[in-house]
Amino acid sequence: MSHNLATSVAESPILYVKVQSGRQIEEARKKKRLTQRDLARELGMGVRWLREIEAGNPRSRLDDHLLCAYRLGLSTGHISIPLLFAGQRMCFPKQLATGDLSHLERMCIELIAQRNLDHLTRALTPAWPDSPAVVGAG
Repeated sequence: MSHNLATSVAESPILYVKVQSGRQIEEARKKKRLTQRDLARELGMGVRWLREIEAGNPRSRLDDHLLCAYRLGLSTGHISIPLLFAGQRMCFPKQLATGDLSHLERMCIELIAQRNLDHLTRALTPAWPDSPAVVGAG
C-alpha cells in the first residue's frame, strides 16, 4: 500500500470512504446505463448533489452513498469494511478497495451470526451436574 493512501485512510477514513464510494457509484451507474439525471430523479435528489456524491465530496453524506449503493445493487462493503478497519485503528489494505466486497461482507455477517448463535446456545444449554452413579447396577 502506498504511504499516501495509508496516511489518508488513517487520517480521514470517512473522506477516503466517500471518495472510493463515489467512484464505485459512478462506475455502477454507467454500467447500468443510467444518466446522473435518471438516477438522481429515482433517488429524489438533485443532479448536482449526485455529482458531489460521485466526486467524493467531503460534504456528501454517507446515508446518500448508501442510498445510491442500494439502488444500484452494490455491496455496501466499500463503505462499511474500511470503517471497521478505521474503528480498530488498523490500516485498510488498498487491495481490498477495488472490486466487489460482497463476499467479504457476507463472511463478516456469517461470523457475527455464528458468534451470536454460539453465545445463545451456551446461554440456553443447562449446566447438567455430573451423571450420578447408577445405584444397584451390577
